[in-house]
Amino acid sequence: MPSFVDPAILFFVFGILVGLLRSNLEIPPQIARVLSLYLLMALGLKGGFALSQSGMTTEVVVSLGAALIMAILVPLLGYLTLRQFLNGFDAAAIAATYGSVSAVTFITAVQYLDTQGISFGGHMAAAMALMESPAIVLAVVLANHARQRAAVKASGAVAAGDAPLGRILHEALTDGAQLLLLGAMLIGVLTGESGQAAMKPFSVDLFKGMLAFFLLDMGLLAARNMGKLKGQSVWLLVYAIAGPLVHAGIALLLSWSLGLPVGNGVLLMVLAASASYIAVPAVIRHAIPEANPTLYFGMSLGLTFPLNILVGIPLYAYLAQRCL
Repeated sequence: MPSFVDPAILFFVFGILVGLLRSNLEIPPQIARVLSLYLLMALGLKGGFALSQSGMTTEVVVSLGAALIMAILVPLLGYLTLRQFLNGFDAAAIAATYGSVSAVTFITAVQYLDTQGISFGGHMAAAMALMESPAIVLAVVLANHARQRAAVKASGAVAAGDAPLGRILHEALTDGAQLLLLGAMLIGVLTGESGQAAMKPFSVDLFKGMLAFFLLDMGLLAARNMGKLKGQSVWLLVYAIAGPLVHAGIALLLSWSLGLPVGNGVLLMVLAASASYIAVPAVIRHAIPEANPTLYFGMSLGLTFPLNILVGIPLYAYLAQRCL
């Protein structure tokens, strides 16, 4: 089924159109939160059931290692690029946003692969969780360094009030959504085939409809955040579109060099190309208050998320099938 004919994707497009028309249609935040938690729980269970069948193989270890490499490489490259035309705080915040991952983009890619009949490892859900935090830690370190340099330049004294790395690390590693994903995966591993049969009505039968409902809400949010980018530097818009494509290209090269299967390669590309718009902005808003939320939130949700959902996922799948 082509990407644009998929019902879930069409609901996303519908949400964008309705949002641009400034309709009063909206999904209550509490319902949207329940939908996101359901999707993470169902994804974790699917991954756990798959891991219970495959076990801890070389493929699993290599895939997780590749995810960790991308989780460190993407924010570093992003910061070095963005620093050419942004201050250190905005560059660090955006680098963290793009260095981390979007769970909804990943879940949509999983559904796309299922529809296309492309197999992948359930452990890639663990790769997604692994890629969540490194970018946040790097961004906080870079922002603290920027504060110290600014303070030394202004008064010759070392900066005070740096964001405490320990507290930020605790917030990043104990994020509720991430723990739910890992917990559901562990339950899937422990219960195996019997658990899979028992949870099928919940984790399989309902999944497509819940994803469509959630993507409708994401379409509405994306449309409302596109306007925030008016008047911003054209280089930010270029980065929001070209950056994810470059990151996906690096992930494709890494997948090829490590001999990853096509499905795992596609998901690594999707993770590398995605940008967080929930977990990271929430942490960065407190960790780097000097950064402009309009930039990192508007870029990730207003441009990069629609790009990946509408064009990126089928493009990454096509390239992986040709190259891996």
